[in-house]
Amino acid sequence: MKSSLLYGILLGVMAAPAFGAGIADEPIGKGSVLNENIFKFQLGHFEVYTLIENKGQGRAAILIGADEEALGKYIAGGVYQSETNTFLIRTPEQTILVDTGFGTTLFESLKTLGVSPDTIDAVLITHLHGDHFSGLQKDGTALFSKADVYVAEQEKEYWTKTNVSQGAVAALAPYGTRVKTFLPGELGSKLNDLLPGITAIAAFGHTPGHTLFQLESSGQKLLIWGDIMHAQTIQFPLPDVSVTYDTDPAAAAAIRKQVLEYAAANNIPIAGMHLTFPAIGNVVKEAGGYRLNDAK
Repeated sequence: MKSSLLYGILLGVMAAPAFGAGIADEPIGKGSVLNENIFKFQLGHFEVYTLIENKGQGRAAILIGADEEALGKYIAGGVYQSETNTFLIRTPEQTILVDTGFGTTLFESLKTLGVSPDTIDAVLITHLHGDHFSGLQKDGTALFSKADVYVAEQEKEYWTKTNVSQGAVAALAPYGTRVKTFLPGELGSKLNDLLPGITAIAAFGHTPGHTLFQLESSGQKLLIWGDIMHAQTIQFPLPDVSVTYDTDPAAAAAIRKQVLEYAAANNIPIAGMHLTFPAIGNVVKEAGGYRLNDAK
């Protein structure tokens, strides 16, 4: 699929206390629901926030590899609930965003958390589809004035040189030399930190440089897995099902199964850009597939 078409499809208050306090101190279940768009998850000394950018419905027509029986069982009425999420990470040293979504409600959510865009130290980009980077700039101006932007070398090469996306080029341009590339490592291997407590792991398939980020603090881990999954009601039980947005649907299915098995076997919670609120939870293996126990 041409990058311009894909980009077009995908684009279809009060200040809070300082770091460590948040809006609601009392945990609800395994995390804290701060409002309808913000969920707080404690990971050792890290605070991780789900920030909902958009809520909507996906249609079964985008699914690859699902027969009528499966669609009838898992996709009632031919539609499923979906979101576009970003994640804010507060560590003792840095304030970090993973993806920027469309830049619609992101800045309002940051304001609610008492976070100014010019205090963001780094933006980690899982991949260069419009619903993951469009909040980086507006009218040619970088919206995170002091942040470095990190994107996998393979991803940047593909969307700015091989299969050029003008949206991706425009999003990165205002950051100039503050765009930092890296080579993501292999899932389960020993990796060097990209930032303190954060490693980058190759999850190629959805796009040529699609990356997930593993957080670790005080021995606790979390995988922010980007677009490993779009339609959770069917892709957890049937991980072989891919979507038309995948550059390589077979590779996307293979890495999805690998990540699901890794997360379940190692009891590592996951966070996803298109999972429904709170979009963080634990993967549990069951007959023929997996399910998600959310952290709410």
